[in-house]
Amino acid sequence: MRNLITDVPGLRVGHAHDADIKSGVTVLTADRPFTCGVHVMGGAPGTRETDLLAPDKLVEQVDALVLSGGSALGLDAASGVANALRARGRGFAVGDQRVPIVPAAILFDLLNGGNKAWHTNPYAALGAQALDAATDTPASGTVGAGFGATTATLKGGLGQASALLPGGVIVAAMVAVNALGSATVGDGAHFWAAPWEQDGEYGGLGPAPTYPMGRPAMKGDARNTTIGIVATNARLTQAHCTRLATAAHDGFARALVPSHTPFDGDLIFALSHGDAPCDDLAWLGHAAATCMARAIARGIFAAQSDPTDPLPCYRRTFG
Repeated sequence: MRNLITDVPGLRVGHAHDADIKSGVTVLTADRPFTCGVHVMGGAPGTRETDLLAPDKLVEQVDALVLSGGSALGLDAASGVANALRARGRGFAVGDQRVPIVPAAILFDLLNGGNKAWHTNPYAALGAQALDAATDTPASGTVGAGFGATTATLKGGLGQASALLPGGVIVAAMVAVNALGSATVGDGAHFWAAPWEQDGEYGGLGPAPTYPMGRPAMKGDARNTTIGIVATNARLTQAHCTRLATAAHDGFARALVPSHTPFDGDLIFALSHGDAPCDDLAWLGHAAATCMARAIARGIFAAQSDPTDPLPCYRRTFG
């Protein structure tokens, strides 16, 4: 176990970014389609092809998932991924045609200091680049969809975490943290997600000595949204994946204060890629939420500073 979403066998993740525009794209794919569900709890989501993930819809499996910066403009990343997959012969068969199924979600990073005065939307090309870069050892921190992410007090990032459950079931999470709220308590270095930390993976400070009861720190504008993916090798239906995505939102609430606000588009995809038997969906959901909370803190902890950043990164602030 490497604390990566690709600890689920067969999954690959690729990142691409543009340092000038201060934004990027992350793509998750596999050699074969995988079952997927989704749940949205934020009040301002930006999505593509999420309606077809409902349990009553025809298509139950997808070819890739895309997380992107760029707000609604970033949805074009999914077009770049779909075009590249179609060229590889991937996609839902309709007669002699192939239509790749590529759901996507975006976060708002248009006010993070990057140069957004492009003449051609860059996200389709970034999506294709991220797909080409897909590997089973993806990086975390200031990469991909988390490249230009921010929180209320610190630079955001892309985080991952995984867990091995008895019986060989693996659950893992990946998340681009761009929240209205904060991942840390007050002005200190303690993470809200501290109770779920494993082996000092984000500093080992433990829980904060006190927890403020007043209004929490929040951004002064609507440059928000945390988007993530939970994955498992357990054999699940689309309805089960939808329930897994719903349960994983507990991880947002454990690690970000506040979360699921009217100004966030908080969203989680959940996917099944494997045949491990699972007879306890409640436990799997709890494990997914725990991994998601850890992944959020790990993404903040791994972020790297840049002179053009509007906010400091965690390790530059707290050592």
